[in-house]
Amino acid sequence: MAEICPTCGLPKDLCVCSEIEKEQQRIRIRLETRKFGKPTTIVDGINDKNSNLASLAQKLKSHCACGGTAKNGQIMLQGDHREKVHQYLLKLGYPAENIELQ
Repeated sequence: MAEICPTCGLPKDLCVCSEIEKEQQRIRIRLETRKFGKPTTIVDGINDKNSNLASLAQKLKSHCACGGTAKNGQIMLQGDHREKVHQYLLKLGYPAENIELQ
C-alpha cells in the first residue's frame, strides 16, 4: 500500500504540496551595495521550512560562478546576478508572477 501525504491526503508519488508551496511564496531579488562599494545580490522570501535554503544557495552559487552564503532566511551572492538568479528560479518551477526583481 502506498504512503499517504498527511497534508493533502494524496499518495506520496502524486503529492502536490511542494508545488502549492512554491506558488504561495513571494520571492524578492534585489541588489545591495556592501562594504567598499561591492555589489551583493540578495534573495529573500523563500520559505526555508520545506526547501533546504543551504542547498539552494549552493546550487545558485554554482550556477552564477560566485561566492555567497545562506543565513537569516536570505541567500547572499557576491556580485550582480539578478537576471541569472531569476532565470534559475523560473527553471526550478517558481512562478514568474511571484518573483519580484528589484
